[in-house]
Amino acid sequence: MTVAPELTRLDEAIDRGTKRLLELQRPDGVWVGELESNATMTAQHLFWHHFLGLRTPELDRRIANELMARMRDDGTWSIWFEGPADLSTSIEAYAACRLAGVDPGPRALAYIQREGGIPKARIFTKCFMALIGQWPWQKMAPIPPELVLLPPRVPFSIYDFSCWARQTFVALAVSQSLRPVRPSDVDLRAIGAIPGKTRRPRRANPVRRRAHAVAEQWIRERQEADGSWGGIQPPWVWSIVALAALGHGLDDPTLAKAVEGWRGFMVEDGERLRPEACQSPVWDTALAALALRACGLPTDHPALAKATDYLLREEVTTKGDWAIRKPHLAAGGWAFEYENDLYPDVDDTAVVALTLHELGADEDAVRRGLDWLVGMQSRGGGWGAFDVDNNAMWLYKVPFCDFGKVTDEPSADVTGHSLEVLGALGIHSDAAARGLEWLLSEQEEDGSWFGRWGVNHIYGTGAVLPGLEAMGVPSSHPSMRRAVAWLDSVQQGNGGFGEDIRSYADPAWRGRGDFTTASQTAWALLGYVAAGNSEDSGARRAADYLCAAQRPDGDWEEEHFTGTGFPLDFMIRYHLYRITFPLLALGRLRERLAG
Repeated sequence: MTVAPELTRLDEAIDRGTKRLLELQRPDGVWVGELESNATMTAQHLFWHHFLGLRTPELDRRIANELMARMRDDGTWSIWFEGPADLSTSIEAYAACRLAGVDPGPRALAYIQREGGIPKARIFTKCFMALIGQWPWQKMAPIPPELVLLPPRVPFSIYDFSCWARQTFVALAVSQSLRPVRPSDVDLRAIGAIPGKTRRPRRANPVRRRAHAVAEQWIRERQEADGSWGGIQPPWVWSIVALAALGHGLDDPTLAKAVEGWRGFMVEDGERLRPEACQSPVWDTALAALALRACGLPTDHPALAKATDYLLREEVTTKGDWAIRKPHLAAGGWAFEYENDLYPDVDDTAVVALTLHELGADEDAVRRGLDWLVGMQSRGGGWGAFDVDNNAMWLYKVPFCDFGKVTDEPSADVTGHSLEVLGALGIHSDAAARGLEWLLSEQEEDGSWFGRWGVNHIYGTGAVLPGLEAMGVPSSHPSMRRAVAWLDSVQQGNGGFGEDIRSYADPAWRGRGDFTTASQTAWALLGYVAAGNSEDSGARRAADYLCAAQRPDGDWEEEHFTGTGFPLDFMIRYHLYRITFPLLALGRLRERLAG
């Protein structure tokens, strides 16, 4: 056969990658890689420890070591690898270093001064500066805690915000209104600080006292089993601060559980220490198992059996905030994190359900998950991640919404994953048809699709095309052909793909970058395979790139951030993306080439 040498090379790459991925599985059946973000997570760790009086010399030293190691040659900090300098990130890192007794140097100071210092920073940065006594709480746009009193049925309530913003804003509103401060002796006036000027809040009126009480109860009711809120850093940290500001100490069970639970999010790196903003065991495990199945690992392999058991244990069986809008929808689905029973998401549910189906696992759990997924479909036919019809775009005009995404409108990538599993199982055909119609209407003029949760149009296109294929869209369909033509147009000379994060703001960067990555090349290859182009030059060159770039140990190198939290504002480097997606793509390609 003419494809034999090609299959041999694929076999070698897949065998090496499979061995490496199996080595990375934990004894409990979980795959989880570090979820790397930016220096603000590290700096904020020191700020809230300072506020609670939990700092130690060792903590100061290791935090400063981490921040200084992340500082660029020009004395600044960025949001992502090789990204532009960012003022708020640089201010937080600089302030944390100074708090820990380390001077980052004149270049860092000069940059922050040149860009306007703390007065020009985002609200989150000002809030942390206020917490350590370097900025007046009253000198920023307030978040009224009374918002928590408004019922969901009114035109504006906390449930108009995305779940991640909602959880954060409730806790931050309490903190802002109480204006907690633990002064520090560091002098940050050179970067625009106004120390010691926070005015005590006025005596709370009955409505505000009621708001504080309701907010406190709201916060307590939403704490997860590991002490977190939603398994993510922003609401976790601000819930800690809010409870302390309300007068509770570490003898309070909720607060103590929150502080203790945070230890599990710390990454020990020699003399460096950093927290993860979130952890992704369910997502990583599902992707790893899906990739291994595509690479030919049998369903009864011990590694896949353990992964199956883990994923089945993680099925969500309780109702959370999503039920405010969907009160009659039965619980189901999967979340992203170790502990997040209140906020399952559509994306994880789709990928886990597809994985369990591939593994021949409990179809009842799969069906419950997909029933929930279909119940979360938005009116237009697409799917958001956590909520239904969460698309109040006017919220971005609210002064305190300056830190990134605060809505969770339907996206092409989540909808593509949803259709991939619905089409594969052949169920909920009416909902799937509506999703397909919405997805086809979202195709860009250039033939690509926007990627909300990955960078960016390569991710969106690589997620959508398998969904279209699963729904029976033929490879000759105009949307398929336009998408392949777009992939061809952005493929690089070495056969790989790389898209700069700047594509979220500048269309000229769509599908383009001054680098190539394993994960983005894999997404493009998944698209080629799904569109019926497995034997064409685009797919062949992408596969050749992945095979050539593979390390001898079966892994791939990838320093660039290809995951997305908030486009441009919070970017993520998933440490397992560089191996799970290439193996998934190469495995699917081999299946097609072998007929």
